[in-house]
Amino acid sequence: MKLVLAEPKYFKESISIISDLVTEAKFKVTSAGLELVAMDPANVAMVIFKLLSSSFVECKVKGTEELAVNLNQLKQILRRAKSDDTVTLETTDDAKLTIQFKSNTTRSFSIPTLDLDEKEQKVPELTFPLSVTTHSSILADSIDDVSVVAESVTFLGEAKMLSVKAEGDLSKAFIEINADENTVIKAAGDAKHKAKYSLEYLKKMAAAGKMADQVSLQFNNDYPLKLEYKVTDRLLMSFILAPRVDND
Repeated sequence: MKLVLAEPKYFKESISIISDLVTEAKFKVTSAGLELVAMDPANVAMVIFKLLSSSFVECKVKGTEELAVNLNQLKQILRRAKSDDTVTLETTDDAKLTIQFKSNTTRSFSIPTLDLDEKEQKVPELTFPLSVTTHSSILADSIDDVSVVAESVTFLGEAKMLSVKAEGDLSKAFIEINADENTVIKAAGDAKHKAKYSLEYLKKMAAAGKMADQVSLQFNNDYPLKLEYKVTDRLLMSFILAPRVDND
């Protein structure tokens, strides 16, 4: 397997974000590109990642190949990539992944590939009555705002507005995001939808806004949340996050 990237940004940023949720992961590599479906160790969050073949200047792979690595090791190496580097990923016969950066210098690193026995993760089929598409920065700022007062956030969605609220022991935060030219809300009927999620996870997921200008957010009452970031002809990164259900 040999993959060559002319711009390291998307792969580098993606691995940095995914590694905050998943330690070890198995990628599937085909002529269509590189993809990953993985759960975090606590089984609270799922990451679905695709780096499309149009991101690569060379994509040499026989059929479908699997590549399992420690993401923290890979992240540390990719941090050394400069914006003008061409990045080559190549597997070797001695169970290693070689990562090469080439510009005016050539720098090579290698890490061991892993033999992960885990069963293949299936993306759950979820249906949502509410979908919000907005600027990534609007969602990221809202999550940062409510993080000041609590560890979990409640989303309230209706046809004309998405509300984001959090309550600590003594403090509260409440943000209203109105439907406008920046925020499109699609809702089935006039019902309100409400669910609570972990801010620790959401902050890690919202970091994908560094790569994509827009985010799609979908949820339902006490139901998993789906966040989706896309860069046309480059990548797709989605997250599914389990709700926090209060035991009243």
